[in-house]
Amino acid sequence: MKNIVIINSSLRRDGNSELLAKQFEKGATEAGNKVTVINLRDMQLKYCLGCMACLKLGRCVQSDGVNDVLGTVGGADVVVLATPIYYYSVCGQLKTFLDRMNPLYGRDNKFKDFYLLATSADAERSAMDGAIHTVQGFLDCFEGATLSGVVYGVGADEKGSVKGTPAFVEAYEMAKKIS
Repeated sequence: MKNIVIINSSLRRDGNSELLAKQFEKGATEAGNKVTVINLRDMQLKYCLGCMACLKLGRCVQSDGVNDVLGTVGGADVVVLATPIYYYSVCGQLKTFLDRMNPLYGRDNKFKDFYLLATSADAERSAMDGAIHTVQGFLDCFEGATLSGVVYGVGADEKGSVKGTPAFVEAYEMAKKIS
């Protein structure tokens, strides 16, 4: 059994990236894993101040809910990032969240495997290249952290339309293989 944390960065309830996250959650749970979902829309997420106090304190100096989830993310075996693609990269909420994970830098984190679930109106898989690059840049800062899988939810141009794409089944099937 793996401890999986899903970070849903979509602000739209039941939007395409959240639907992929729910499919992943369903598959991971059915495979016997423990799943925790963090919805960024429920946080009052502030921007990183760049003060670097977190590296000494092990927590952020800001009080917006990030400190409450640091242990959850750092203690996960698997972290799943679900994002809509805005201007060919991750949405701003996810980028801000990744920046705010700086207190985990240089720590003994459990996570090794990361998955990216991304949706875009653009029908080309290349629409995800910027998001993959952003996530990989984050992972390069953590020894042993690997991007283990990407679900390309392309051509999802209307709310809920990801249900009609191969990505909807792929998110579920990818999660079922984690144990």
